[in-house]
Amino acid sequence: MEGPPYDLIILGATGFTGKYVVREALKFLNPSSPLKSFALAGRNLTKLTQTLQWAAHPHSPPPIPFLIADIADPQSIHRLCTQTKLILNCVGPFRRYGEPVVAACVETGCDYLDICGEPEFMEKMETNYHERAVQSGALVVSACGFDSVPAELGLMFNSRQWVGQMAPNRIEAYLSLESKKKIVGNFGTFESAVLGVANADQLLKLRRSRPRKPRPQIPGPPPPKGPTIEHKKEIGLWAVRLPSADSTVVRRTLSTLAENPQGLPGVNESAEEIEQRKTFWSSVKPAHFGVKIGTKSLIGILRIITVGMFIGLLGKTSFGRWLLLTFPSVFSLGWFRKKGPSEEEVNSASFKMWFIGHGFRSSNNEGNVEPEMEIVTRVMGPEIGYLTTPIILVQCALIVLSKRESLPKGGVLTPGIVFGPTDLQQRLQENGISFDVVSKNA
Repeated sequence: MEGPPYDLIILGATGFTGKYVVREALKFLNPSSPLKSFALAGRNLTKLTQTLQWAAHPHSPPPIPFLIADIADPQSIHRLCTQTKLILNCVGPFRRYGEPVVAACVETGCDYLDICGEPEFMEKMETNYHERAVQSGALVVSACGFDSVPAELGLMFNSRQWVGQMAPNRIEAYLSLESKKKIVGNFGTFESAVLGVANADQLLKLRRSRPRKPRPQIPGPPPPKGPTIEHKKEIGLWAVRLPSADSTVVRRTLSTLAENPQGLPGVNESAEEIEQRKTFWSSVKPAHFGVKIGTKSLIGILRIITVGMFIGLLGKTSFGRWLLLTFPSVFSLGWFRKKGPSEEEVNSASFKMWFIGHGFRSSNNEGNVEPEMEIVTRVMGPEIGYLTTPIILVQCALIVLSKRESLPKGGVLTPGIVFGPTDLQQRLQENGISFDVVSKNA
């Protein structure tokens, strides 16, 4: 039987992030790559044409097919899934527009990756579609962008430095966004955060309705709560807790690992791949995990807290949400605007994510012992939303296309559990995202 005509389809190609994903995918479109053909899908032919011209610039655009599809028309989405091996979904907010795409992929057995950073959407998809996805052989993986691959791979990278009897108790990530110009985010990201606050009760309700998942065995006591604002002198940052998707995605990965200590078997792994998977997961030691956002000044942290308070207070009422979404630049103190960042602002931005692990020389410590070791690692890369996210999404897609037989048959899974044992970290390093060991101290 002939396979579908396209290796992948980028859905939502005309969106702010979508056009950067198209530009990144074009770099890998060649006969010797696993990506030999792809199509762009959206509602507007004119916008699709403009996107491809922008993404191909300064070269003339290659003959990429355009497919008209609309989330509001389930049949058009179903038709897309029958024409490709893999859908890359860039249409957010996902709680509004994501489910019809997941449903169509699960029904047709088409693989699915997205750049979602919304815990409620991801956990709802897992609840509603995991079993059916296992049966149909559709691999559904959300958070294949800056949310949450640097956190997942960064945690694993730090965890794997605890060799022999050494064991981590907690690994905390400190995110620092840097720019020579001004840090500006796209409106879609801001909208997702606002809707996340609005639907916080639904997420809590969903979690309570689900059976409790096994928790990983972590040596030592639970970590202390710590101060609201923290001054981390060794990395030169003031920091405050960041309520991002990263922590929840990491917890889901560690929970799956608690049930499957050797990871999830691939569809048709070779003996070498089985050994590689088992060796990889035996080297990953679970730890308590949290994420904080940091700035070099205390004033920067107070600004972050102010924006968080605006979203937290106003996001709970419909009028408050209208204010936030009508005047994003005002209530985000200039961090988010409707037209998004300029090309210059994108190119001047970068991130550093520090992972500070505390733990023990031996996993057989007494229950109330204070951690006695510290290992610091770091993940660095370009601007998070429009450079790092497309790099990650496209590399995950290339792994799905080239190594599908060694990945799980199907299911709604986290990027960590699917891509952890693969060469994703190495691929990211080859494409501008670095992983370093900074220090190991007793």
